[in-house]
Amino acid sequence: MIPVVSFVGKSGSGKTTLIEKVIPELTRKGWRVATIKHSRHGFDIDREGKDSWRHRKAGARMTVMSSPEQVAVIEDSERDPGIGELRDEYIHDVDIILTEGFKGNPYPKIEVFRGSLNRDMLCSGKDNLIAVASDKRLKVNVPCLDIDDAEGIARLIIDLFLSKSHKER
Repeated sequence: MIPVVSFVGKSGSGKTTLIEKVIPELTRKGWRVATIKHSRHGFDIDREGKDSWRHRKAGARMTVMSSPEQVAVIEDSERDPGIGELRDEYIHDVDIILTEGFKGNPYPKIEVFRGSLNRDMLCSGKDNLIAVASDKRLKVNVPCLDIDDAEGIARLIIDLFLSKSHKER
């Protein structure tokens, strides 16, 4: 089973920026990474008037777009699928999945915390919190890494989830 690590935090804390820095650290070491981004507000990658949009508007429940470099699946959903379901249904040929935006999931979490936002943390140990990435030192019962230490965060992910089940590349 592909391991999952969730990056969680309040809006504006820097989750996306941190994931953008961690992915190259993992891939540089030879690990294959997938991401799942959750949005409570929905999204639309089909542009009005494009063929895939026209197919969906005509009644197609699922549209697959394909080119020599990419494949995209657009599927209507009557509910909000969980991470495990998305992993099992759509993700393959990777070593790890990094997620963003699934605050209430049961998977291991790294909370991205910015002191300047003057907000409380989202998680605790009971939320499967494995680390905090922050711009200030926090007294927590898990490692507190500098928010700019993408290499250290990648190393933590490798040590906890990848080097045990796979020979490090």
